Amino acid sequence: MGQSSVRREGARNRASRAQEVGWDDSLYEEGNTGDGGPGGGPDGGPGGRIPHARRAGGGDDDGSTGTSTGPGSGSGTGHRRGGSRRRARTKKSGKRKVLRWTAIAVSLLVVGTAGAGYLYYEHLNGNIRSGGRAGGESGVEKAAPNALGDTPLNILLIGSDDRSDPKNVALGGGKKDANRPPLADVQMLLHVSADRKNASIVSIPRDTVVKIPECKGADGKKYPETTNRPINESLARGGPGCTLTTWEKLTGVYIDHWMMIDFAGVVAMADEVGGVPVCVKTGVWDKSTPAAPGGSHLKLPEGTHDVKGEQALQWLRTRHAWGSDQGRAQAQHMYMNGLMKKLQDQNAWTDTPQLMGLVETAIDAFQVSDEIGTVKKLFDLSMQLKNVKLDRLTTATVPTTEYPPNPKAWLQPIPSAAEKMWSMLRDDVAMDKNGDPADGKGKPKASASAKPAATAGAPASLAISVINGTAGDGEPAQEGRATDVAKELRDKGFGQAQSSREAQPRKDSVVFYPKGDGDQGKADATSVATALGLPASAVRADAKVSGLTLVVGADWREGRTYKKPTVAAGDLPEGADDKTDCMSVYPVYKWDGKS
Repeated sequence: MGQSSVRREGARNRASRAQEVGWDDSLYEEGNTGDGGPGGGPDGGPGGRIPHARRAGGGDDDGSTGTSTGPGSGSGTGHRRGGSRRRARTKKSGKRKVLRWTAIAVSLLVVGTAGAGYLYYEHLNGNIRSGGRAGGESGVEKAAPNALGDTPLNILLIGSDDRSDPKNVALGGGKKDANRPPLADVQMLLHVSADRKNASIVSIPRDTVVKIPECKGADGKKYPETTNRPINESLARGGPGCTLTTWEKLTGVYIDHWMMIDFAGVVAMADEVGGVPVCVKTGVWDKSTPAAPGGSHLKLPEGTHDVKGEQALQWLRTRHAWGSDQGRAQAQHMYMNGLMKKLQDQNAWTDTPQLMGLVETAIDAFQVSDEIGTVKKLFDLSMQLKNVKLDRLTTATVPTTEYPPNPKAWLQPIPSAAEKMWSMLRDDVAMDKNGDPADGKGKPKASASAKPAATAGAPASLAISVINGTAGDGEPAQEGRATDVAKELRDKGFGQAQSSREAQPRKDSVVFYPKGDGDQGKADATSVATALGLPASAVRADAKVSGLTLVVGADWREGRTYKKPTVAAGDLPEGADDKTDCMSVYPVYKWDGKS
């Protein structure tokens, strides 16, 4: 757009501007001085274009004699005029030629620079590694826009332990794992509110047991659904797109993009910003011990330090010295807060050289989902973060407990705490309490009215299967729920609503419609949800259902009409908010700074 507008502006006065600076060929080839009278000749006569051999003044090329083009011009007058004008013109012409060639040189420089810029831009684009957004079907759809047409932004940040690159082996060890599919040892969901005024970073410990859905890898290989496996295995079962689908199925939150980084990328990004500030209450040395071999080898004295290079990677990988995976997530969040502060202190979003350096390094460091696979899209994405103040950035970890079948190694989410956090993300409720009361303090924004893509069928014509899923919170199922809700639907005119004997435990209540039914299926499912008071986020497409299916989840154990639990801004479950100024060190790994 900018380029075409410049051309239009330049076209308005091209001839006069060209003459002004002296690089219009007509001045030299056609003798048009531009200083004549109405007729274009030197004396206001009909001159206009003058033959190359007879220029202003009417004399021949040697200026000795000739007839002036102006009326009443005697030979003497003509000679004087011709000679003086030609000498003036010769002098002026020399200046114009200098201007002309200077302008041509400048033009070539500009064009050359623009060409180099274009090639550089294409070079950066060509270096971006990207892949499909999702690896499977979750049925989760993007949140409805608020009254201003804005929607929240959700980005899944993945840290891979890929050892296929020798640089990663050199940094992280594990040469024996060079041929093993990488695991997603770091997983954080970055949520930016629809109004772009607050943000949160939510982590799930890598050994948390979840259901990993059916996925397909970039190579076309299919991976069946698996239950009760650590979430970090999702990356090995279809790539980052499968990790994204796993999160969507777990949380009900639509995730716009994923970004994945490996060991070498972490080191490069930390170096680019000149180090990231972190703090330890005592000296720390994450060394190998008989009880816990390995370790990250992080070694820092007490206090605040800017970690970069390999030390930044060690900080992010340390687990034993912090006592647990939750402590590891807390340290990673401290790093993310420090990185954001460093970028804002450096004016990274307005300092062009700094921004270009970050872009170049990020392109080499990250692999991203296809929709942000260009320099422009990555730049636009970064601009979404520049206005979020640090006191409106919340870091949190999903509360977990031991997983009974494997209590020493694996974890499981605490259902009520996890669902509360997922609900806050789905409804765009701020996880901090620092919002302006006049701005709603993060309360859900009013949805913009939008013309439906299809009109729901008559309630009496819709066949609906109602399933009892109230055992989804780990408690026994609430008897009779499917029967009660099916009767409520029939009372509201949905005459073909029937309860099912099937049990499908889940935390949240949802209305599924066959994916193949498209907009019509969505409109029909929405009419069912609206009749029962369920939110729009409860409507999901599913390739496996054959008709409209309502699952009454653990969040709706009583009453015929759904009553949405209200969550206030900043009302995180106990143990979720893990922001700290300085990390505590597990006793075995405390370091006196000497040995």
